[in-house]
Amino acid sequence: MIFHQHYSLKPHNSFGLEVFAEQFVSISSEEELREVFRSKQSATPVFVLGGGSNVLFTQNVQGLVCKIALKGTRVVRETAETLELECAAGEVWDDIVRYAVAQNWGGIENLSLIPGSIGAAPVQNIGAYGVELKDVLVSVQGMMRDTGEMHTLTQEECAFGYRDSIFKRELKNKCVITSVTMRLRKNPTANDLHTSYGAIREELTKLFPETPHESYTVHHVSEAVRSIRRSKLPDPAVLGNAGSFFKNPEVSREVYERLYAEYPAMPVFMLDSGLVKIPAAWLIEQTGWKGRRDGDAGMHTQQALVLVNYGKATGQDLVRLSERVRADVFAKFSLQLETEVNIL
Repeated sequence: MIFHQHYSLKPHNSFGLEVFAEQFVSISSEEELREVFRSKQSATPVFVLGGGSNVLFTQNVQGLVCKIALKGTRVVRETAETLELECAAGEVWDDIVRYAVAQNWGGIENLSLIPGSIGAAPVQNIGAYGVELKDVLVSVQGMMRDTGEMHTLTQEECAFGYRDSIFKRELKNKCVITSVTMRLRKNPTANDLHTSYGAIREELTKLFPETPHESYTVHHVSEAVRSIRRSKLPDPAVLGNAGSFFKNPEVSREVYERLYAEYPAMPVFMLDSGLVKIPAAWLIEQTGWKGRRDGDAGMHTQQALVLVNYGKATGQDLVRLSERVRADVFAKFSLQLETEVNIL
């Protein structure tokens, strides 16, 4: 292991913010990770960093930034219809999606092009286009910071919710995810695919006009999702961002009916829980923030849910603008937007 001093984190956060870690180390094995926590005194804070696609730095980081670079994938269990794929936490999420699609393994094709690492995926219970990680997750392996012991949590024990998990609550700053195991379907049929959410069907028809619906594969769905995301979401390598900055509010039927009476054009998604999900992007658009900017901080021109750094914005600039957006949404709808991104 090589410990770096006053290390730039600009290449390690998708907002492209120039902040520095007091110390930085990249971890490529479980033993190295265990050694970091064994050697560091309790007074020295250790911040664990994955792909950096869901964090907004507002200042330099005191203590040690520990970059998880664990690599490797393997099939750990297999039946005639499914397989269980274990992926090390440092693997890039979309690399795994591409690999699964190439093998015609189904289950995560709707999650194509989501930035970040495998290890960060369960923390947020990442999701897109009608699919969430919890739908395919079997277990998560992690190391306890205080003891260095390895623990395996089942899907149920992860206590997944909408962009939520036990790793954001009871196990926050206590457990470092080292690998994730997912159950994928071999050679799924068109009936196994999730194509009813959002504009997927329309995009499939546009991209593959000669392909009958019953002949769609995970490849077709993945390409449709990639096309939609590229048309709406900026590439972090070109324009600094962390994807969706706010969660979509989930409200009671009473709140929904109150809002619907005033805004009958409001798009909603009825959830099995009885709650109603309202797209945060629509709420933000109604307050006039889509495409607006203050200096180099702004909301994206094509997707109002995405906070962007046009080049020279600081973390504080981005937070201030996000608070103005939240205040305007609350003033208009009496709804409090929650952030998806981890603000430090």
